[in-house]
Amino acid sequence: MSEQTALAGRIRGYLDELEKVVNRTKLLTNKALKSGDDGYWDGVALNLHSFYSGAERIFEDVARTIDGNIPSGSDWHVGLLVQISEEAVDRRPPVISHKTRYALDEYRGFRHVV
Repeated sequence: MSEQTALAGRIRGYLDELEKVVNRTKLLTNKALKSGDDGYWDGVALNLHSFYSGAERIFEDVARTIDGNIPSGSDWHVGLLVQISEEAVDRRPPVISHKTRYALDEYRGFRHVV
């Protein structure tokens, strides 16, 4: 099995997990809105944290497997978003758009608060 085939399989698994996280977030949001119970909002926050962590796991795997490197340093999380939103010449097109990068950066910041 090629590295790219294995990567595709891992990404499918990650996406299945992300779908579950999104569904749990929607369910907990609806419960929070209906009940007013702050405990549900805590669950929403944790699931949003998990959502970004799952997306970042995909980006790390792509960067490691296809690009051959992952940013380092104290701001590596931001560097990873930038890297994955740019073309890796002769390797891959951008994985996400710049608009998505900025949206995900909001989740990244939120994750650090949680």
